[in-house]
Amino acid sequence: MAKIRVSYEYSEAEDKSIRLGLFLIACGILSLFILGFCWLSPTLQSLQSKPANCTVVSVLRPEEMFECVFTCGADCKGTSLYPCLQIFVNNSESNSVALLHFDEQQLVLNPKCSYVPPCERDNQKNKDNVLLWEDYFTKEVSSQSFTCFFNQQRRPDDVLWQRSHDTSVLLHCVLWPMVSLLLGTLIVLLTVCARSLAVRAEALQKRKCSYEVCQDLSITTSDRRGNKPGDLLATNSDPELSSPSRTLPLFAVPVRRRDREH
Repeated sequence: MAKIRVSYEYSEAEDKSIRLGLFLIACGILSLFILGFCWLSPTLQSLQSKPANCTVVSVLRPEEMFECVFTCGADCKGTSLYPCLQIFVNNSESNSVALLHFDEQQLVLNPKCSYVPPCERDNQKNKDNVLLWEDYFTKEVSSQSFTCFFNQQRRPDDVLWQRSHDTSVLLHCVLWPMVSLLLGTLIVLLTVCARSLAVRAEALQKRKCSYEVCQDLSITTSDRRGNKPGDLLATNSDPELSSPSRTLPLFAVPVRRRDREH
């Protein structure tokens, strides 16, 4: 029996779905690397900070001024000045005095000051923002204990007022790349499985049709072979066909006896 050939080529819709799945897989892997380097590592470092109880020891405002960069448009940038605010607190974890910072970003931006205000073009606005925080810690928080975050290994002399990142950032950094990766893999697998099932169904259908055609041909051949012996018997049983006169030529002329004697 000849081999049954089935087309394994994908249709246009199947090709587009496979491309979509591969695109989602690539986006998931790429976003996992980008978010891992940009957000995941700082978040893990931030989560290493342990909560502790802090009390304000002193609030200082030295005369030193620091520069900050402000923007006033697409191509407009400049620098302005802001005063430095230093808030020293007593850390219950280490039982020592440490410098308080607003969060990790401001600690990296200016490790000498506790608060870096949003940079404004006017120096007086920057000073007013710093004075607001000075009044808050001097009058309202000076006699109270509050929760701060302390990392003994990385910054033993600094504590944080709040964390820049929490567990929700960690969840989003891992969740959405994995969703894109799994969705793309699922689309590719379903498309390939659907095509494989369609090919198998087509092969079975062609095999079934070829089997039925062969069966019909065998029945027809057997019928023809069964009719030939009967036809021969019918021909031999006819006395007219078997008589010698039927074997003479059609235009044979009988010879007279006189012609034979001469």
